[in-house]
Amino acid sequence: MRLITNFLLKKSKRRKDGKYPVYIRCTIDLKRIELSTGVYLNSCDWDNLAQQVVPLAENSRNLNKKLNNFSNTIFDKYYQLEAIGNPYDINNLKECLTNTPKHFLVDTFQTILDDIHRRVGYDYSYGTYKHYKTILGRLKEFIKVTYKKTDIPLSGINFKFITSFDSFLKIHHSVGPNTIGHYHKKLKKVLNDSIALGLIDKNPYTRFKIKRYQPNRDFLSLNEIRKIENKKIEIERVRTVRDIFLFACYTGLSYSDIHLLTKFHIFKGDDAEEWIIIDRTKTSTRCRIPILPKAKAILTKYENYPESVNKGKLLPTNSNQKMNTYLKEIADICDIKKALTMHVARHTFATTITLANGVPIETVSKMLGHTSIKTTQIYGKIIDSKISKDMKKIKNIWQSF
Repeated sequence: MRLITNFLLKKSKRRKDGKYPVYIRCTIDLKRIELSTGVYLNSCDWDNLAQQVVPLAENSRNLNKKLNNFSNTIFDKYYQLEAIGNPYDINNLKECLTNTPKHFLVDTFQTILDDIHRRVGYDYSYGTYKHYKTILGRLKEFIKVTYKKTDIPLSGINFKFITSFDSFLKIHHSVGPNTIGHYHKKLKKVLNDSIALGLIDKNPYTRFKIKRYQPNRDFLSLNEIRKIENKKIEIERVRTVRDIFLFACYTGLSYSDIHLLTKFHIFKGDDAEEWIIIDRTKTSTRCRIPILPKAKAILTKYENYPESVNKGKLLPTNSNQKMNTYLKEIADICDIKKALTMHVARHTFATTITLANGVPIETVSKMLGHTSIKTTQIYGKIIDSKISKDMKKIKNIWQSF
């Protein structure tokens, strides 16, 4: 990046004695700063074309020497930034010249991460904290590999840094586009917090578009659900995971919400039926879900299960990672070719159990605890059985003519 400087007589800042300050304007990549040189002149004593005090002005030789030294100091700092090799911009140069305290990316991110950790259970979930922690780890690695440093100034975070980080995630970690999008959103949030704290002036993400792709979300058909229900499983731990997965299929609850489920989340509705009413761990949005008979049967099966009783929970959940590991085994023994996870159960509730059977999307959205119906539309796939039912209606209409 090339540094361009030029002097100017700042006529908007005229002193009482009629003199004007001489400023130096520094430009890098079309961004500029202006610094006072401490030299004051009458307008007739400044030669703008020659960029110097006119020779006939009082003390012109010393004043021109002072301006020249000021310019040399700026270029010295500029060459130092170039030699260091860290990303920098015009603000870094200003920091060097004015002795403004530097604020660094990793250090600031860690401070924000520590604050999130303290707020887990209040306005942040532990899962969110883990996501931020993972991103910080990736950033540290990226800075070490790319710049051979442990940290870089916040003011050095620019468009080039972001695009390089994007490429690093794709090449070194084979991260998918939507996961990369989540990384960028979290980093963007950290930089916005840095602006709020007065550490930087602008967020370079204003020039970077975070891309998001609509993924193909797996869900189970009724036949696949029946396969899992009817499969005889001898190993108790695998059988338990199967039952909890099916419970998720019939309620739409996520793993984290099932993990927290207690008897205090079960209520009698105005219809005299039992309902699950729980605030979602992820968004704190309230879910209200009528308990279907098959879901009720699973709760009844585990109501006296020692692990459930000891922990005060309705179902004996393992960690989400272990649950998903066992679900891979279940997919194999049931000859299901889809990658089973606890989230597939949530998709299955939204599609096969509800939307495919005519439940309005607004109702499904309420049961899933979504804050926007647009989120529900992601789940709202029209599956083959629904298409078949609708087409049969059309066939019947045409046959009557």
